[in-house]
Amino acid sequence: MSFPHLLKPLALANIVLKNRVVMGSMHTSLEETDQGFVRVAAFYRERAKGGVGLIITGGISPNQSGIVAPDRAIMQQQSDVKDHQVITDAVHEFDCKICMQILHAGRYGYHANQVAPSAIQAPISLYAPRALTVNEIENQIHDFVQSAVLAKQAGYDGVEIMGSEGYLINQFIVKATNERTDNWGGSFENRIRFALEIVKRTRAAVGNGFLLIFRLSMIDLIEQGSSAKEVITLAKLLEHHSVNIINTGIGWHESRVPTIAASVPSGLFVPLSENIKQHISIPVITSNRINTPEQAEQIIANNQADLVSMARPFLADSNFVNKAMAGKSDEINTCIACNQGCLDKIFVRKTASCLVNPRACNETTLNFTAAKQVKKLAVVGAGPAGLAFAKYAAQRGHQVTLFEANDKIGGQFNLASKVPGKEEFLHTLRYFKAILPKLGVEIKLNVRVSSSDLADYDEVVLATGVRARVPDIPGLVEGINSGKVLSYQDVLLSKKQVGQHVAIIGGGGIGFDVALFLVNETGDPSNRAPSIENKFMQEWGIDLSLKQAGGLTEKAIEPALRTITMLQRRLRKPGADLGKTTGWIHRQHLKNKKVKMTVGVTYEKIDQQGLHLLVRGKPRLLVVDHIINCTGQLEENSLAETITDKPCHLIGGAKNASSVDAERAILEAAQLAQVI
Repeated sequence: MSFPHLLKPLALANIVLKNRVVMGSMHTSLEETDQGFVRVAAFYRERAKGGVGLIITGGISPNQSGIVAPDRAIMQQQSDVKDHQVITDAVHEFDCKICMQILHAGRYGYHANQVAPSAIQAPISLYAPRALTVNEIENQIHDFVQSAVLAKQAGYDGVEIMGSEGYLINQFIVKATNERTDNWGGSFENRIRFALEIVKRTRAAVGNGFLLIFRLSMIDLIEQGSSAKEVITLAKLLEHHSVNIINTGIGWHESRVPTIAASVPSGLFVPLSENIKQHISIPVITSNRINTPEQAEQIIANNQADLVSMARPFLADSNFVNKAMAGKSDEINTCIACNQGCLDKIFVRKTASCLVNPRACNETTLNFTAAKQVKKLAVVGAGPAGLAFAKYAAQRGHQVTLFEANDKIGGQFNLASKVPGKEEFLHTLRYFKAILPKLGVEIKLNVRVSSSDLADYDEVVLATGVRARVPDIPGLVEGINSGKVLSYQDVLLSKKQVGQHVAIIGGGGIGFDVALFLVNETGDPSNRAPSIENKFMQEWGIDLSLKQAGGLTEKAIEPALRTITMLQRRLRKPGADLGKTTGWIHRQHLKNKKVKMTVGVTYEKIDQQGLHLLVRGKPRLLVVDHIINCTGQLEENSLAETITDKPCHLIGGAKNASSVDAERAILEAAQLAQVI
């Protein structure tokens, strides 16, 4: 059997999990949409059908004060049970177990009715919480227990009590947010009392045959967080009070340390789960930045954990487990940890999806049924949009030929994969290389198409992408001819040598990618040093041994080998359009590497001296070895003008190069394939 450790059953209480794969909790905002629970049920059903052993739902609050944001789902009264039965019935069709996560946001709620152990405002919230009274604490415990009882009535196999990531229970546990002087604060024993009372009373209310999971913060990554001894002690007490599984939580949401972004080394936090496992006898779930069955198998085989939690990988591919079981892991549409389609949307109150899989959370609306009329389709351009369209159109039964002018597929993903932290974009190209031939897609590389080549096709889809915009700066063309001015393609793809002093024109996503590439010490992210984990922890001040409470330590940042100045015309924060959950990481990393960011720039001219500027009206000369043009892109769709005898569709960058991104390109491809 492929992956024998990962796919081995696990007996728990009166329940047997058919494998060690856990679909971790993630909020999708589906519950808040029209017919929300029907959509949630379809979402979970597809993952259950895909072979996962245990699903943990997104956080459901035990009362109104605990919601993360207005109108979020709660489980508080009998009328809530019926909605959730739709979910459990759907999941149980496929021998999959499901636990409802009970999450009280505490001071992390995006509303004015926040409550917390102490009246300390969170740095990521607009609102200050009110400190709970002793009677209110008792009421909160009651509501947690009641929520678990109702979950059992709704058909859930258990509940996960959310005790990590800085939510209410975690706020009671640590000194940073608990300044109480009564029996619920002060000593460690008092600070963990809230968590233990919830567990004890919940177990008494639901009985022993109901799974009780506690998500324990293994490392808070904040000042005055839990110490290693405290984490271990609490884990032992949770086991003593009949918790069935300890799940791993990493970092608080307010922490200024990346924990799940693509720049975080894969499996970085697994040693924390391994350490806890040595101190307790109940199963431990590990989590964070694990996205392949090979890696998950190794973790179980090495006895570092008993189960592996993956959340975003099940957005990317609902059939993750079935494909692994069949020995087809090369056909898994792997999560690339971009956060663009999921977390970035959740934090602006949109419904989640997935960049590489637009069907995620759209299972009831985006389907690819057999075409009533099979067409012969030509797709020009094998970037993300063209690849996605070819796949979905072929799934519907169309005859698809994919043309690419270069010698390999991938388009802009080939550029992106050169950027440190984006190497996993290559997973997406591996997936398409594996899946397209099996769907009958004919791929023709090194073919620059003209309209005459498309005569035999019924319709044409142009996914020809973008070309670099060349700004009107005196001396720029001469700079290009002399080699002083380079394009971002020159740097990322052609690997042209770049000098020690560099100016980057453009402070958007492309400019940031180039800057990240240039501050990387080797200049080639495919050759990242074996000590990347240590370098990451040193830069962000992470101490997995928790010698200091919270797991933070002094930072040690390796200097960049170049001096880099990023420039942008607009008077606003550089990288303002970067992802909401990842942009701050890129900005901080470049600041760590002493990259200068200048806004309010007017470009005067380029000559042998360098780049002449006006910065907020004041003249400045940048003496640099190279100037890199990252000022945006234009549509490359000239072929469309020559196709007059048949329908011609534009998708991705060829349709609109303004703020072009792969998520939009792939979604457009899917939507066109659905109806063509």
